[in-house]
Amino acid sequence: MRGSDETSGSLFSYIDLEARIPARHPLRKIRQVVNAALASLDEVFATLYTDFGRPSIAPERLIRASLIQILFSIRSERQLMEQMQYNLLFRWFVGLGIDDPVWVPTVFTKNRDRLLNTEMSRKVMAAILAHREVKPLLSDEHFSVDGTLVKAWASMKSFRPKTEGTQGDDDPGDPPKSDTAANDQPTTTESDPMPRTQPTPRNAEVDFRGEKRSNATHASTTDPDARLYKKAPGAGAALCFIGHGLMENRSGLIVQADLTPATGRAERQAAIDMIHRHSPGSTRRLTLGADKGYDAAEFVADLRQACVTPHIAQKSRYSAIDGRTTRHNGYALSLRHRKRIEEAFGWAKTVGGAAQTAFRGIERARARFIMTLAAGNLARLPRLLAE
Repeated sequence: MRGSDETSGSLFSYIDLEARIPARHPLRKIRQVVNAALASLDEVFATLYTDFGRPSIAPERLIRASLIQILFSIRSERQLMEQMQYNLLFRWFVGLGIDDPVWVPTVFTKNRDRLLNTEMSRKVMAAILAHREVKPLLSDEHFSVDGTLVKAWASMKSFRPKTEGTQGDDDPGDPPKSDTAANDQPTTTESDPMPRTQPTPRNAEVDFRGEKRSNATHASTTDPDARLYKKAPGAGAALCFIGHGLMENRSGLIVQADLTPATGRAERQAAIDMIHRHSPGSTRRLTLGADKGYDAAEFVADLRQACVTPHIAQKSRYSAIDGRTTRHNGYALSLRHRKRIEEAFGWAKTVGGAAQTAFRGIERARARFIMTLAAGNLARLPRLLAE
């Protein structure tokens, strides 16, 4: 018998929003961990808001909405608000009722930018890792570190000599204002006696051939914090930052993250900072796995002084790693485990949108990068906890 294609037009729904989410949906375990982590930060949230004035968006909902945006690869806040209008799964995760209004995108972004700075993002990551079910998954002795390039939200055409000054929020492809004024002079013809303005192309062509550019003489007018950098010989240089991650080797979860200007020593300095931030004043012997880019005598000496055994891949010549490290079986084991950090970076770039930041300024880009790696940890938790 053929079914009927008629709309019922029911005015009321008697099914609870909680009942619409499958019992074995992965987001159930993620939401449980996130809610417990945010509850532990209640006193921190209380110090950020006053007791008077217009109520803001609840910080717990802001963070949950930011996490769902990263987990489901939603590229903009406007699309996030649009999907929250009709996606019951998103409403349930964020904490909105089925009839609750969704926020205006600009209101959401302004409230989020006030809340989610670098310090708060690190506290959220730490609270998730301190959860009673997550903490047993972590190793407190063996770690790995690596860095990855994060493209800045700036065009190469915005990389101009510092003597030209900055042009504020102008589009990096816009022509100079003097040229625009010269090209927009009214013109007349015999058939059209009225003056007309000739349109100027929005993104003018620029030829960089033969021009020498460096961070010492040039800077981006769109994002001055971005630097021209390349990580591999023969690769093209780009305006970017360097994102860093410190991974524990037992479950492959990121325990510390950072984002710094792109310099030759940024990765080694960030590794030292993340180790000290994660295990301040630790007297227990730790191990740190890393690739050949970290094989520098000064960095190895700093690690040994900090009671950290450098399990770093050896360079073919002039290596700072000697036999007192390589003779142990744990050295080869660390070199195998350290490659798993690339999986976290790969997820962050393909799913989390960290290949190119959508934020200008290193502070906002850093806060987003840390939240992205925290969301990557959450994405792996349902399977890890099930095992």
